[in-house]
Amino acid sequence: MNYRAKNIGIAVALAALAAILTSAYVVNYKRHVQRGEGKVTVLVAARDIPAGTSGADVVGRKMLTQQTVPRKAVVAGAISSPDQLAQYVATQDVYQGEQVSTRRFAPPTEQGIRSQIKGTQRAYELAGDPNSLLAGTLKAGDHVDVVGNWSVKQGNNGNDRAITRVVLRNILVLRAPLGGGAGSTVTSGGDKSQNVQLRVTDVEVQKLFWIEKNGSWHLTLRPPVNSVDSGNTIQEVDTMFFDGPGRRP
Repeated sequence: MNYRAKNIGIAVALAALAAILTSAYVVNYKRHVQRGEGKVTVLVAARDIPAGTSGADVVGRKMLTQQTVPRKAVVAGAISSPDQLAQYVATQDVYQGEQVSTRRFAPPTEQGIRSQIKGTQRAYELAGDPNSLLAGTLKAGDHVDVVGNWSVKQGNNGNDRAITRVVLRNILVLRAPLGGGAGSTVTSGGDKSQNVQLRVTDVEVQKLFWIEKNGSWHLTLRPPVNSVDSGNTIQEVDTMFFDGPGRRP
Protein backbone atom coordinates (compact mmCIF):
# COMPACT_ATOMS: atom_id res chain seq x y z
CA MET A 1 0.00 0.00 0.00
CA ASN A 2 2.81 2.38 0.80
CA TYR A 3 4.49 1.53 -2.51
CA ARG A 4 1.33 2.35 -4.49
CA ALA A 5 0.80 5.55 -2.55
CA LYS A 6 4.40 6.55 -3.26
CA ASN A 7 3.94 5.98 -7.01
CA ILE A 8 0.69 7.90 -7.02
CA GLY A 9 2.36 10.79 -5.22
CA ILE A 10 5.18 10.87 -7.75
CA ALA A 11 2.69 10.83 -10.63
CA VAL A 12 0.72 13.67 -9.10
CA ALA A 13 3.87 15.68 -8.57
CA LEU A 14 5.00 15.15 -12.18
CA ALA A 15 1.56 16.11 -13.44
CA ALA A 16 1.66 19.28 -11.37
CA LEU A 17 5.13 20.11 -12.69
CA ALA A 18 3.97 19.55 -16.27
CA ALA A 19 1.01 21.82 -15.68
CA ILE A 20 3.29 24.54 -14.28
CA LEU A 21 5.69 24.28 -17.24
CA THR A 22 2.81 24.32 -19.72
CA SER A 23 1.32 27.37 -18.05
CA ALA A 24 4.70 29.16 -18.12
CA TYR A 25 5.14 28.36 -21.83
CA VAL A 26 1.66 29.65 -22.66
CA VAL A 27 2.29 32.87 -20.71
CA ASN A 28 5.64 33.45 -22.44
CA TYR A 29 4.14 32.73 -25.85
CA LYS A 30 1.34 35.21 -25.25
CA ARG A 31 3.87 37.84 -24.21
CA HIS A 32 5.88 37.18 -27.38
CA VAL A 33 2.78 37.50 -29.55
CA GLN A 34 1.76 40.67 -27.76
CA ARG A 35 5.20 42.18 -28.31
CA GLY A 36 4.94 41.32 -32.03
CA GLU A 37 1.56 43.00 -32.21
CA GLY A 38 2.75 46.09 -30.38
CA LYS A 39 2.85 49.35 -32.32
CA VAL A 40 6.06 51.19 -33.19
CA THR A 41 6.74 54.40 -35.12
CA VAL A 42 8.78 54.27 -38.34
CA LEU A 43 9.50 56.70 -41.16
CA VAL A 44 7.97 56.11 -44.58
CA ALA A 45 8.36 57.93 -47.88
CA ALA A 46 5.94 60.84 -48.14
CA ARG A 47 6.52 60.71 -51.91
CA ASP A 48 8.76 58.82 -54.30
CA ILE A 49 12.47 59.11 -53.50
CA PRO A 50 14.52 58.54 -56.68
CA ALA A 51 17.83 56.70 -56.55
CA GLY A 52 20.70 59.17 -56.23
CA THR A 53 18.84 61.52 -53.86
CA SER A 54 21.03 62.58 -50.94
CA GLY A 55 19.85 62.03 -47.39
CA ALA A 56 20.12 65.77 -46.81
CA ASP A 57 17.70 66.39 -49.70
CA VAL A 58 15.34 63.73 -48.38
CA VAL A 59 15.16 65.54 -45.05
CA GLY A 60 15.29 69.10 -46.41
CA ARG A 61 12.53 68.49 -48.97
CA LYS A 62 10.33 66.82 -46.34
CA MET A 63 10.18 63.51 -48.19
CA LEU A 64 9.60 61.54 -44.97
CA THR A 65 6.56 61.11 -42.75
CA GLN A 66 5.92 59.13 -39.58
CA GLN A 67 3.70 56.07 -39.51
CA THR A 68 2.73 53.60 -36.79
CA VAL A 69 2.95 49.93 -37.72
CA PRO A 70 2.87 46.58 -35.85
CA ARG A 71 6.30 45.69 -34.53
CA LYS A 72 6.34 42.49 -36.57
CA ALA A 73 5.77 44.54 -39.77
CA VAL A 74 8.95 46.63 -39.37
CA VAL A 75 11.34 45.98 -42.27
CA ALA A 76 15.03 45.29 -41.77
CA GLY A 77 17.03 48.49 -41.42
CA ALA A 78 13.95 50.67 -40.88
CA ILE A 79 14.79 54.13 -39.56
CA SER A 80 13.06 56.07 -36.82
CA SER A 81 15.01 59.35 -37.14
CA PRO A 82 15.86 61.44 -40.24
CA ASP A 83 19.37 61.93 -38.85
CA GLN A 84 20.12 58.32 -39.76
CA LEU A 85 20.16 59.33 -43.46
CA ALA A 86 22.09 62.60 -43.19
CA GLN A 87 25.36 61.25 -44.61
CA TYR A 88 23.91 58.80 -47.13
CA VAL A 89 22.62 58.67 -50.71
CA ALA A 90 19.70 56.59 -52.03
CA THR A 91 20.95 53.61 -54.06
CA GLN A 92 17.45 52.41 -55.06
CA ASP A 93 14.09 54.04 -55.67
CA VAL A 94 11.88 54.27 -52.57
CA TYR A 95 8.19 54.59 -53.41
CA GLN A 96 5.56 56.60 -51.59
CA GLY A 97 4.24 54.76 -48.53
CA GLU A 98 7.23 52.41 -48.26
CA GLN A 99 9.21 52.17 -45.05
CA VAL A 100 12.57 53.89 -45.46
CA SER A 101 15.40 51.45 -44.78
CA THR A 102 19.12 52.03 -44.48
CA ARG A 103 19.52 49.07 -46.83
CA ARG A 104 18.49 51.35 -49.71
CA PHE A 105 21.05 54.00 -48.85
CA ALA A 106 24.83 54.02 -48.90
CA PRO A 107 27.70 56.46 -48.24
CA PRO A 108 28.44 58.78 -51.20
CA THR A 109 31.92 57.30 -51.56
CA GLU A 110 30.35 54.00 -52.53
CA GLN A 111 28.34 55.72 -55.27
CA GLY A 112 31.28 57.42 -56.98
CA ILE A 113 30.23 59.62 -59.91
CA ARG A 114 26.54 58.88 -59.35
CA SER A 115 26.54 60.85 -56.11
CA GLN A 116 27.67 63.99 -57.99
CA ILE A 117 24.91 64.19 -60.59
CA LYS A 118 21.20 64.78 -60.18
CA GLY A 119 18.25 66.22 -62.04
CA THR A 120 19.28 67.40 -65.51
CA GLN A 121 22.98 66.81 -64.86
CA ARG A 122 24.86 64.19 -66.86
CA ALA A 123 28.34 62.66 -66.78
CA TYR A 124 30.10 62.89 -70.16
CA GLU A 125 33.32 61.12 -71.15
CA LEU A 126 35.44 63.27 -73.48
CA ALA A 127 38.47 61.87 -75.29
CA GLY A 128 41.30 64.05 -76.55
CA ASP A 129 45.04 64.58 -76.69
CA PRO A 130 46.91 65.50 -73.48
CA ASN A 131 47.22 69.17 -74.51
CA SER A 132 43.53 69.74 -75.17
CA LEU A 133 42.65 67.97 -71.91
CA LEU A 134 45.25 69.81 -69.80
CA ALA A 135 46.60 66.44 -68.69
CA GLY A 136 49.11 66.88 -65.91
CA THR A 137 47.33 70.00 -64.66
CA LEU A 138 43.66 69.14 -64.45
CA LYS A 139 42.31 67.38 -61.39
CA ALA A 140 38.90 66.23 -60.19
CA GLY A 141 36.90 69.12 -58.75
CA ASP A 142 38.35 71.73 -61.13
CA HIS A 143 36.07 73.82 -63.35
CA VAL A 144 36.82 74.37 -67.03
CA ASP A 145 35.54 76.20 -70.08
CA VAL A 146 35.31 74.53 -73.49
CA VAL A 147 36.66 76.63 -76.38
CA GLY A 148 35.51 75.47 -79.83
CA ASN A 149 36.55 76.16 -83.41
CA TRP A 150 34.59 75.24 -86.54
CA SER A 151 34.06 76.35 -90.13
CA VAL A 152 31.02 78.03 -91.70
CA LYS A 153 30.55 78.07 -95.48
CA GLN A 154 29.93 81.54 -96.99
CA GLY A 155 27.44 81.36 -99.82
CA ASN A 156 27.45 78.77 -102.58
CA ASN A 157 30.92 79.54 -103.89
CA GLY A 158 32.46 81.22 -100.87
CA ASN A 159 35.33 79.95 -98.80
CA ASP A 160 34.82 78.39 -95.44
CA ARG A 161 35.03 80.89 -92.57
CA ALA A 162 36.63 79.71 -89.32
CA ILE A 163 34.92 80.76 -86.10
CA THR A 164 36.17 80.44 -82.53
CA ARG A 165 34.22 81.02 -79.34
CA VAL A 166 33.71 79.70 -75.81
CA VAL A 167 31.12 76.99 -76.21
CA LEU A 168 30.58 76.03 -72.55
CA ARG A 169 31.58 77.66 -69.27
CA ASN A 170 32.17 76.57 -65.68
CA ILE A 171 31.99 72.79 -66.27
CA LEU A 172 32.88 70.57 -63.31
CA VAL A 173 35.60 67.93 -63.80
CA LEU A 174 34.37 64.67 -62.30
CA ARG A 175 37.47 62.68 -63.24
CA ALA A 176 40.74 64.09 -64.54
CA PRO A 177 42.82 62.60 -67.37
CA LEU A 178 45.87 60.50 -66.59
CA GLY A 179 48.53 62.52 -64.84
CA GLY A 180 45.84 64.88 -63.50
CA GLY A 181 46.86 66.98 -60.53
CA ALA A 182 49.10 69.97 -60.12
CA GLY A 183 52.80 69.18 -60.46
CA SER A 184 52.28 65.73 -61.95
CA THR A 185 53.40 64.61 -65.38
CA VAL A 186 51.53 63.07 -68.27
CA THR A 187 51.84 59.31 -68.00
CA SER A 188 50.33 58.20 -71.29
CA GLY A 189 53.20 59.56 -73.42
CA GLY A 190 53.18 60.98 -76.93
CA ASP A 191 49.88 61.99 -78.50
CA LYS A 192 47.91 59.03 -77.21
CA SER A 193 44.27 59.80 -76.51
CA GLN A 194 43.19 60.33 -72.93
CA ASN A 195 39.82 60.87 -71.30
CA VAL A 196 38.25 63.37 -68.95
CA GLN A 197 34.83 63.03 -67.36
CA LEU A 198 32.77 66.23 -67.18
CA ARG A 199 29.48 67.11 -65.52
CA VAL A 200 27.14 68.85 -67.96
CA THR A 201 23.41 69.39 -68.24
CA ASP A 202 21.29 67.55 -70.79
CA VAL A 203 21.37 70.74 -72.91
CA GLU A 204 25.09 71.38 -72.58
CA VAL A 205 25.87 67.81 -73.60
CA GLN A 206 24.38 68.52 -77.04
CA LYS A 207 26.77 71.42 -77.60
CA LEU A 208 29.71 69.39 -76.33
CA PHE A 209 28.88 66.46 -78.58
CA TRP A 210 28.38 68.78 -81.57
CA ILE A 211 31.75 70.51 -81.26
CA GLU A 212 33.44 67.17 -80.64
CA LYS A 213 32.07 65.80 -83.91
CA ASN A 214 32.06 68.93 -86.09
CA GLY A 215 35.04 71.01 -85.03
CA SER A 216 38.01 71.18 -82.72
CA TRP A 217 38.07 72.13 -79.07
CA HIS A 218 40.29 72.79 -76.07
CA LEU A 219 39.69 72.91 -72.32
CA THR A 220 40.74 75.98 -70.35
CA LEU A 221 41.13 75.92 -66.58
CA ARG A 222 39.12 78.42 -64.53
CA PRO A 223 40.41 80.01 -61.30
CA PRO A 224 39.50 77.94 -58.24
CA VAL A 225 37.85 80.94 -56.54
CA ASN A 226 36.19 84.17 -57.68
CA SER A 227 36.23 83.30 -61.38
CA VAL A 228 34.35 85.72 -63.66
CA ASP A 229 33.32 85.67 -67.32
CA SER A 230 33.82 88.30 -70.00
CA GLY A 231 31.03 88.98 -72.46
CA ASN A 232 30.42 86.42 -75.18
CA THR A 233 32.48 87.09 -78.29
CA ILE A 234 33.17 85.36 -81.60
CA GLN A 235 36.61 85.40 -83.16
CA GLU A 236 36.97 85.11 -86.95
CA VAL A 237 39.28 86.45 -89.65
CA ASP A 238 37.92 90.02 -89.49
CA THR A 239 38.19 90.33 -85.71
CA MET A 240 41.69 88.85 -85.81
CA PHE A 241 42.64 91.50 -88.39
CA PHE A 242 41.11 94.53 -86.73
CA ASP A 243 41.02 93.89 -82.95
CA GLY A 244 43.67 95.47 -80.76
CA PRO A 245 45.03 98.93 -79.88
CA GLY A 246 44.41 101.54 -82.58
CA ARG A 247 41.99 99.25 -84.42
CA ARG A 248 38.27 99.58 -84.80
CA PRO A 249 36.25 97.37 -82.45
